[in-house]
Amino acid sequence: MTTVNKINFLPSPEGLRGNSQRRAGTSALTVLAPAVWGSTYLITTEFLPPDRPLLASTVRALPAGLALLLWTRVLPRGIWWWRAIVLGVLNIGAFFYFLFLAAYHLPGGVAALVMAVQPMIVLLLGAVLLKARIQPLHIGSCLLAAVGVALLVLQPHAGLDTIGVVAGLLGALSMASGIVLTKRWGRPEGVSLLTFTGWQLTVGGLVLLPVTLLGETLPDHLTWGNVGGFAYLSIIGALIAYVLWFRGLSLLPALAASFLSFASPLCATVLGYLFLDQSLRPLQFLGAAAVVGAVVLAQPRKKAPAPPQAEPAVR
Repeated sequence: MTTVNKINFLPSPEGLRGNSQRRAGTSALTVLAPAVWGSTYLITTEFLPPDRPLLASTVRALPAGLALLLWTRVLPRGIWWWRAIVLGVLNIGAFFYFLFLAAYHLPGGVAALVMAVQPMIVLLLGAVLLKARIQPLHIGSCLLAAVGVALLVLQPHAGLDTIGVVAGLLGALSMASGIVLTKRWGRPEGVSLLTFTGWQLTVGGLVLLPVTLLGETLPDHLTWGNVGGFAYLSIIGALIAYVLWFRGLSLLPALAASFLSFASPLCATVLGYLFLDQSLRPLQFLGAAAVVGAVVLAQPRKKAPAPPQAEPAVR
């Protein structure tokens, strides 16, 4: 009589290490996007015309979006017309508007502190729309990140403004909703990452354009420094950064990607120290460490393989 044993195929240790390295590589590449966005304050104050936040947002989004559309020559079809509009408004247009509105009404880094609720919103929306389980580690990471951002950016005697706080919360809600819906809907089959990014940047820029024309006056003249600043925002801060960001969203869990956005206030603080002669206090170093720790805790981890189960012999 012959005995046949069923073989269980389990991932090898090398395969698990490879998957873990790929996830770490994806996170490291994706975090470059919010790190670049953290340089926006430095570029705005040093290179752009003063008091033109909406103009900066529009120039940042619209030319990059139109360039990608001209390059790819693909427009949305069917249901993706309204989905592209929704994602473009949430991820680009509304988010930029509320972000700058909060920055103008809230002193110091209070706006960044208000925006720190974004991962908590992603956590709740993900549970509803993505059926993601809320784990104690996720809640702890959210709280640790909020404390870290507070220590990092909150200045003494910083006042609160109702309009600024509401704008900051709406900005956090806008970005969190965009992250979750981008994860839920994905990309349409056969549509490249460049095309998908171009749709959203174009929609966001078109939404911002009339607000900019109504709310701000155009500068009388532009210097070469202004041109260079606008080019940086459009090419590096939008086209390249958002391609990396949407790529990361397609590969990482929504909450893990959301936590990477904390690189933005962290980078802004470091650049302010290096180039704008801003001082750093010991509590800010502690806050930076807390932010980094929260981001690391929120990233996906490899799961240990289930132990092989003995199969009854078949005779």
